[in-house]
Amino acid sequence: MRASDLTAAGAPDDGSTPPVQLTGPVSGSFIGEARDNSRVIINNVKRDPVSLPHRVGAAPALAAGRQDRDQDRQLFDALTGGGTAVVAGQVVTGMGGVGKTQVAAALAHRLWGEDLLDLLVWAPASSPQAVQQAYAVAAADVTGVEDDTVEAGAARFVNWLAAKAQADLRWLVVLDDLQSPADLTGLWPPHTPAGRCVVTTRRRDPVLTGPATGRVLVEVGVFTPREAHAYLRRVLGDDPVVLDEAAGLTEDLGNLALALAQAAGFIGRSPTMTCAAYRRKLTDQRRALAKLLPPTDALPDGYNATVAATFAISIDAANALEPQNFALPLLQAAALLSPDGIPTAFFRTDPMIDYLATITGAPAPESPEQRADWRDDIDNALQLLHGFSLLTIDANLVRVHGLVQRAVREDTPAHTRAELAWAVGDALVAAWPPIANNPQVEQTYRTNTTALNTTSDNHLWHNRGHPVLFQVGYSLGAVGQVTAAAEHFQQLHTTATERLGADHADPLTTRHNLAYWRGAAGDPDGAAAAMEQLLADRVRVLGADHADTLTTRHDLAHWRGEAGDHGGAVAAMEQLLADQVRVLGADHPDTLTTRHSLARCRGAAGDPDGAAAAMEQLLADRVRVLGADHADTLTIRHNLAYCRGEAGDPDGAAAAMEQLLADQVRVLGADHPHTL
Repeated sequence: MRASDLTAAGAPDDGSTPPVQLTGPVSGSFIGEARDNSRVIINNVKRDPVSLPHRVGAAPALAAGRQDRDQDRQLFDALTGGGTAVVAGQVVTGMGGVGKTQVAAALAHRLWGEDLLDLLVWAPASSPQAVQQAYAVAAADVTGVEDDTVEAGAARFVNWLAAKAQADLRWLVVLDDLQSPADLTGLWPPHTPAGRCVVTTRRRDPVLTGPATGRVLVEVGVFTPREAHAYLRRVLGDDPVVLDEAAGLTEDLGNLALALAQAAGFIGRSPTMTCAAYRRKLTDQRRALAKLLPPTDALPDGYNATVAATFAISIDAANALEPQNFALPLLQAAALLSPDGIPTAFFRTDPMIDYLATITGAPAPESPEQRADWRDDIDNALQLLHGFSLLTIDANLVRVHGLVQRAVREDTPAHTRAELAWAVGDALVAAWPPIANNPQVEQTYRTNTTALNTTSDNHLWHNRGHPVLFQVGYSLGAVGQVTAAAEHFQQLHTTATERLGADHADPLTTRHNLAYWRGAAGDPDGAAAAMEQLLADRVRVLGADHADTLTTRHDLAHWRGEAGDHGGAVAAMEQLLADQVRVLGADHPDTLTTRHSLARCRGAAGDPDGAAAAMEQLLADRVRVLGADHADTLTIRHNLAYCRGEAGDPDGAAAAMEQLLADQVRVLGADHPHTL
């Protein structure tokens, strides 16, 4: 199976993983085609900066029934000068479930809504990489330059904020859910007259708010009894029957915002439910859970029993109202992913539908119409879970609080975890956009894959590594982060070798990708040497005619050409082409790719006329086999036009590029690297 089949067909049947998915540029203005139909490498892309005001990242929507708290006023006054002095940075701290993120989101929404900001950046801060990625996206937007590493992009953004030209720029950077102060080393926004920074975290280390930092600590605790009761009245209304024993309920739930939201969601959905009746259900549920929970709290902050009990009540109710029984397995899937946001497309994929059919025992839908009906049922189940405050649906993201995720994972039966983890990985691969033209979306999928790898107890390694682990590396390379891609495959190679042995298909594939991205990062000689060593091992393990062996031959020739041996590259490509026609057939995508690479090598070797003639013949076959709008077909058109220009027809080249541009905007989007 080739890399181009990955998205459509899932994991290979033979236990192998896809080979490297990119063929990079040879020289000049050639661009490389992507074997997975769209993923490309373009480093240091330049485009027009965005106009201000501008937002980067999505601040969470405010919870239904949310009320202003003292901390809201404290943040707003300190950051806008409404208090005694302007504070450049504030660290919002408190235990899980008290509403720290909501306080920060309320500030962001208010400042933006009142036109008090020129730039708003909302960055998940669960890891240094997450912060760097958000900064890199912001840097590309405001400076018009996309760096080839996320680290360079992050540094560019920090320096841009600090520049004198931005002294009067009104910006707010929110770093949500900081895990460790060390994660922000080199990433703290600078102090500027009009710039502001807010961090949410459970940490309260002195280094966060020491005298030299210019930052102050803002404590967010559980609701006061008055706030908790006001919240229930705001959500449930003023009916004294419904609010009977409301004070006792808030005490039962420890005035924890998250637990109160779940309780209110449950009570509000039933015309006969009251706070008193919910207290009785809560007592019964706690008794039942006491027999199952471990002696020490599994959840942080001492709220294991509270969150587990309210979760159990709400999920039971959601399942009772949802006839397909999709609510619980969907929530179990979400519990393995990132609390910062899960793309809604993930839940509607065919792999998720197939998993739901397996786990519920329902006949799997076969026709497109049946699958469309199932997707409607999935949407309904998600809305139910949203109604019970077990998750929130915000634009194109589903968010589940980390405490709820932890409770759900603890309650997921052990015998289903391996199948669930693999299905979640399949669904991520299926939902991953085929065109890598949005760095923020790519980062969202990478973040969710990292979360899955952390929460799945090694279930992504069963006789082979799950393809989604490889997809992370392909994604990094696709948006130009070639160094990060190489580092990812280095780590993946170490893990794959430890788990599967050096001669398994996965370690061989990681070696291939590691060599490829080494070349893309600027070391074509090292890439060629590594490919040569790998080729000997692939011939020994897989055989000379195996598709992966042929792929290694292709990329070995490619990097030799990049290193300056264009004549050797042409000869190697010619030999490879004959073998691919014999083994794979003349119309196989890899055979067509080699024809394309051979033509580019000829052009790089000084034969633009021969390259143009070969490209023209190939274009007709690409259109016939793949279609006129396939990304590889568009790439052929680009390189054909380039070769014509090099061969002495710049006017014809310009006309062809102009026609191509319109089609690329229509198919790939205006911001895709090839369009740019």
